Amino acid sequence: MPHHASRRSFLKAAGSTTVIATAASSLSGCLGGGGDGGAALRYGRSSHSDTLDPQNTTSGEVAKVTNQIYDGLIGFEPGEAAITESLATDWTMDGENVTIQLREDAQFDDGTDFTADDFVATYRRFVDEEYEYYFEEASAYGPFTLGSWIDSVEADGDYTLNITLTQQYAPFMRNLAMFAAVVLPKDGIEGDFDFNADANGTGPFQLEELDNSNGRILLTPNDNYWGDGPNVDELLFIERGQNSTRTQALVEGELEIIDNLGPDNIGTVEDSDAAEIKSGQGINIGYMVFNQSRVEEFRDPQVRQAISHAIDTESIVNEVYSGIAEQADQPCPPALFGHNDDLSPYSYDPDQAQSLLEEAGYGDGFAFELTTFQNARGYNPAPLPTAETIRTNLGEIGIDVTIDERQFSDYLTYTSEGRHDASLAGWYTDNADPDNFYYVLLHPQVESPSGQDWVEWSTEGYNTSNRGAWANQEYMDLIEEAQRTADENERAELYHEAAQIARDEAPWVYIDYADEIRGVRNNVSNYTVSAIGGPHLHLVELE
Repeated sequence: MPHHASRRSFLKAAGSTTVIATAASSLSGCLGGGGDGGAALRYGRSSHSDTLDPQNTTSGEVAKVTNQIYDGLIGFEPGEAAITESLATDWTMDGENVTIQLREDAQFDDGTDFTADDFVATYRRFVDEEYEYYFEEASAYGPFTLGSWIDSVEADGDYTLNITLTQQYAPFMRNLAMFAAVVLPKDGIEGDFDFNADANGTGPFQLEELDNSNGRILLTPNDNYWGDGPNVDELLFIERGQNSTRTQALVEGELEIIDNLGPDNIGTVEDSDAAEIKSGQGINIGYMVFNQSRVEEFRDPQVRQAISHAIDTESIVNEVYSGIAEQADQPCPPALFGHNDDLSPYSYDPDQAQSLLEEAGYGDGFAFELTTFQNARGYNPAPLPTAETIRTNLGEIGIDVTIDERQFSDYLTYTSEGRHDASLAGWYTDNADPDNFYYVLLHPQVESPSGQDWVEWSTEGYNTSNRGAWANQEYMDLIEEAQRTADENERAELYHEAAQIARDEAPWVYIDYADEIRGVRNNVSNYTVSAIGGPHLHLVELE
């Protein structure tokens, strides 16, 4: 029996207490960065993964781990937005017909050969309610990644897929590179495999230990991996919720790479002789979303515009974020062709904000709760100071804000259920296509009710990634047309029109587009800061 299979059987039999104890003892030997266990790469982050199932989450923290274990049909070049082959080696898309040739030398880490049937089962588990093994708790990624666009998937032998789309859909190949579209093993899907707590992929690493109590996940090389690497003997993801704690651990040699740095911590790394800051242009947005399904006042665009004028986003970016981001003015970040360069951020103008509130009939103000996450995110490196700035700014125009601060996993659940009045939010691109912002975050994926531009959260089929329940029909029509348009220049024009509507109607307060910032020890080489895909940790070497 392969070692990994026996380890998996042991974990299931041992129970969580034994697993945690085993993890603690086995990890202690690698915390120094090597020793008898060889080179250990320790990656520090602000939040732990609440699942290892790529179809059960919208969290980028989960993707950081699962991207090391699983492969998609398509991948992204490290540090770039260009797609590249992964489990697929060639593909053609002709209108609604897609043909994909698959790699013949890939195996899951338990030694099972990868074939076309694995992707078919993966697809059906995610979106096909008629499938016996359909995953009823699947995340909101299912429809907008695969389900809304695929009419049928057929395996033509072991290494060819024939896919028929529901319509011409320009971003489809990029969707196949999303972390939620990675390929799971058919045997596991149709067996009793626990994808939440265990993993079995074709990627460069395999799961060795999962220690939820201590926020640690240990991966080791997948000996069956078809590609280059890994170049380390162990990869350990470690949760360090406080920016200062994570930064100090990097400087003192307890971590090799850290992400989600706060502005106050960048100088600490820069002043260190043992580590450096690496950065790159991000493809993300940070914003505050109005839940129109829950708060009546937010349904008036003048109220949303007033709040947008009342919040000093320039101060947030320059002072709270120390200039590691730029002000946002529309849903799509500047790195993508769908960004409208003619737009500008809302000016900080409390007088104008007060006038708009009075015109809307709310001159005496009102109250709402602002939900935020506690842990730093790349698009919001200082969530509580951001929320406090918003509370202070809105207090000046008579709006009373109560801050509801939550751990990130709890925040995700709470807001996905529509229980927030307003919330701080953000998004990293999944596929480096404008559709991933305009459609995923602001299209309800249900009909817009006659005479209103919002929907009830409880509407069947509602896209909960649209945390504001906004449903502007003119905007929706433009986004749908852009999906059916193959020519990139024509798509860009449609998105520019949509950006103007989204800017004017203000379903969000647009806060920032953030740089990708990492702290990296000097003994790390071949690490590339990637705004999408990755992190490509199988390429990293330690000196």
